[in-house]
Amino acid sequence: MSTRDRILDAAVAVMRERGLAHATTKEIARAAGFSEATLYKHFTDKTELFVRVLSERLPRFVPIVDQLRPGDATVADNLRAVAAAAIEFYTDSFPISGSIFAEPKVLDAHRVGLRRAGSGPHKANESLTAYLAAEQELGRIRADADPPTLAALLLGACFQHAFLRQFDDDVEPGAADRFVAALAPALGL
Repeated sequence: MSTRDRILDAAVAVMRERGLAHATTKEIARAAGFSEATLYKHFTDKTELFVRVLSERLPRFVPIVDQLRPGDATVADNLRAVAAAAIEFYTDSFPISGSIFAEPKVLDAHRVGLRRAGSGPHKANESLTAYLAAEQELGRIRADADPPTLAALLLGACFQHAFLRQFDDDVEPGAADRFVAALAPALGL
């Protein structure tokens, strides 16, 4: 395993345990078995390390949406896959990213890093909106459906479900199916 990969793996472990705001680069380097100087040979700062953890170590989410091909499978099956991936992503990322909102300087730096990388939480909504609009053009969802709102409703429900799982592991299973079934009338499915 490369030095960079060992640092990323250590960052995931430390950030999950301590949260982003309380994880230091020194602690992450030590957990990886390296000096802090070695960490900085691979990452410019903690924000870049955090962005790389999100993009390289957490479940893939936006690429799942980006890989949807309008007209393939059923719209409901595609949305269930998106919802399941969103729930997994949000559930896995909460322990790492939740604390970022308590640290304004870290949050600002994170925003800058995301903009630099052309990334951010809005990308999932944009991709899902584009998919739904393409399905609408194919006539597979209602002509009067509102793709941006439907994308926000589905992803918002997934986000809330994952959030609630942080408080209670006994959250009812089958959320992806329920969310898509609830949207079906608005989609015309």
